[in-house]
Amino acid sequence: MENSSDNKNKLVALRRIEGQVRGVQRMIENHKTTLNILTQTGAIKGALHKVEDDILRSHLQDCIAEVIKKTSKEETQKALDEILKVISKTRKG
Repeated sequence: MENSSDNKNKLVALRRIEGQVRGVQRMIENHKTTLNILTQTGAIKGALHKVEDDILRSHLQDCIAEVIKKTSKEETQKALDEILKVISKTRKG
């Protein structure tokens, strides 16, 4: 089960990212330089990857650990394959 404090931290990070995205929109509206805009979008991607990593870490600690304790090797491997598929999909693009 996820910690309430962990969830709050993730929500704070997502709100910060939301603000950064609005800032990039303003930069575009105000015709700021491409380099500055790309710098900000890079920061947004980095922050979003950190949130994804935190969500994945929580999932692995809470859910996958339970699967490993309670299931056969085959079922454990299936669960691990599923999470690897999710990671692969989120990291494309």
